[in-house]
Amino acid sequence: MSARPDDDRPQRRPGTLRIGQIAGVDVLIRSSWLLVAALIAVLMGDRIDSVAPGLGELRYLAGLAFAVLLYLSVLMHEISHALVAKAFGMQVRSVTLHFLGGVTEIDGESETPWREFCISIAGPITSLGVAAGAWGLTYVAPDGLVGFACEALALTNLIVGLLNLVPGMPLDGGRVLRAIVWGITGNAVTGTLIAGWAGRVVAVLVLGYPSVLAYFLGVEPTMVDYLFAGVIAIFMWTGATQTIMSAKVRRKLPSISARALGRRALTISDDTPLSEAVRAARDSEAGGIVVLDRRGEIFGVVNEAAVLATPEERRPWLSVASVTRRMESGLALSADLSGEALVRAMQTTPAPEYVLTEPDGSVYGVLTAGDVDRAFVQA
Repeated sequence: MSARPDDDRPQRRPGTLRIGQIAGVDVLIRSSWLLVAALIAVLMGDRIDSVAPGLGELRYLAGLAFAVLLYLSVLMHEISHALVAKAFGMQVRSVTLHFLGGVTEIDGESETPWREFCISIAGPITSLGVAAGAWGLTYVAPDGLVGFACEALALTNLIVGLLNLVPGMPLDGGRVLRAIVWGITGNAVTGTLIAGWAGRVVAVLVLGYPSVLAYFLGVEPTMVDYLFAGVIAIFMWTGATQTIMSAKVRRKLPSISARALGRRALTISDDTPLSEAVRAARDSEAGGIVVLDRRGEIFGVVNEAAVLATPEERRPWLSVASVTRRMESGLALSADLSGEALVRAMQTTPAPEYVLTEPDGSVYGVLTAGDVDRAFVQA
């Protein structure tokens, strides 16, 4: 475990508890996990009583211990994703355990299909490795509770590993499918769409799980089976749908260019009266105003909403600097940005206006968030 200053940690979502760090990655658990852990303890109670009679009510404590052990293996699954991503130089925000398993939050997207494949496949391989290791321990573990725990851990991790290899979003197997299609077609969006639709197909098939029990195995499905199938199907369908929507959004992104959307900018000194700055911008048909300091360096960009909110009779008595958002990291964007890189840069530093600069640092123009939104809708 390693430490990092609290100020550098991303803000946690409501309902999560930070329990530590592994390799610099925050490990969080959702409150829903506590309910599932209790449910596992109750469901495992009777089985534990059959292999270790005489425990009495302590069998539920043993069931809770198994739930913790199970989720530690889930944590290993998620941390493997995180470690591979970090090995590729990507930033990992956190690993969160929840009632359906876990999720690893990684900043940005994989730049190549090979990276996507490696990061995605790491989790299922880890789960299958844990399953193999736990099964090996059954040969040396004593009979009773310990032997049962090894067998159960081997079975659950085998199921987790195999299920996560199912080729459909949002499972790891869906990301593996996305990477393969991306590698074959050279188009990440195509891979994402196919993996998303595959996830919807899997969601529909999951609903047939109770029927499979009855027809092929001769087992009468219970209400728990129907509930389980419904929850998993909803989870799969929702994740797959979000993936498809995300792919459709990204398909539009390449048409969005900062240079094409940039407005012509008027550069003016920071001590200029606001009324004079507005008049000069109108006369020159400029779509934005960039304010320079006394050294000729960029001081900031005028906020259009602040100008409109200032009564005309007051403008001669105010300097243009009074309605200017001072420059900070992220307010100056390269005019050559486009597509996803442009959107990501704007999301990093949200603002109504940005200064577009050329490679030599000179001002190209002003980009407004409103213009980007309209271009995206029209794309």
